[in-house]
Amino acid sequence: MPRTVIEVTKEALHFAAAHFTLFSATERENLHGHNFFVALEIEAEVGDDGLAFDYNIVKTALKALCDGLDERTLLPERSPHLSIERDDGYVVALFNGERIPFLPRDVRTLPVANITVEALAAWFLQQLKADPAIKALDIHRLVAKVSSGPGQWARAEG
Repeated sequence: MPRTVIEVTKEALHFAAAHFTLFSATERENLHGHNFFVALEIEAEVGDDGLAFDYNIVKTALKALCDGLDERTLLPERSPHLSIERDDGYVVALFNGERIPFLPRDVRTLPVANITVEALAAWFLQQLKADPAIKALDIHRLVAKVSSGPGQWARAEG
């Protein structure tokens, strides 16, 4: 069977989120936002019917992941420099003596060390590989890509 690589890049596969990158135990960016874009490459065999798989399965999963991050402040759960508490109805990020409070509805914590395009690409890949609908597909390779602006992408492959 011949193999093909399908690239899924749709206008709807994006999310707007706030974050700050952590550079060290004492340095971080100011809180700011990006319009992040997500794409996926899928290597699979082409069947006798000329189709590798139902693209809608992948597009639906990617869209749901993007929607879960949209209009949120993203915080890293595994940072060696930042900790997260829930205190008096707030999610509080603790960094270098600063207490940065957020309303819970405005925050999404992720099991990553930093909120960067590199970490987000790896997170997307991990989520997709764990999705039962995607696991059921005969896929040989996935590459998740995340961009925080034109011409700046990170890739995670597995």
